[in-house]
Amino acid sequence: MTRFDNPLDVPLAAEACASLAQGGRRLRKALDALQRFDTAGTATRGSGAERAALVAEAGDALWCYVVHREILGLLDVEHILREYQVPAEVRKSMAPRRRSVAS
Repeated sequence: MTRFDNPLDVPLAAEACASLAQGGRRLRKALDALQRFDTAGTATRGSGAERAALVAEAGDALWCYVVHREILGLLDVEHILREYQVPAEVRKSMAPRRRSVAS
């Protein structure tokens, strides 16, 4: 017995995989932006607020990716942390970002 017994499950699984891949790309992009900022040097670093925003963005991307994987039954968070080489500060900041609600 396969996990996708219903023929309609196949396109849904494809969408789930595509969406998961998009989340992984978002996480990679956020981590790369933080690393570029850190390696740019003190002359171009700007304020601590800019770096804090990059860490928060990476923490939000990590949160979203982990939750998405868990919904799909992929529960190994440590794998993500190793595979993406997530810095400890991003791991500690892993949380959904507060977004303002439009009136």
